[in-house]
Amino acid sequence: MIDNFSLGLTHLLMLLAAWRLLRRPDLDREERPGPEKDRSGA
Repeated sequence: MIDNFSLGLTHLLMLLAAWRLLRRPDLDREERPGPEKDRSGA
């Protein structure tokens, strides 16, 4: 049988993670990418 405490705890942690991700200030900001650097090293 599934323990109600563990089920509630996991759902609470997922809710907390989603809430923190949605409250990020850079979520609504679109910045233009800078000039691409040559990664070949040559």
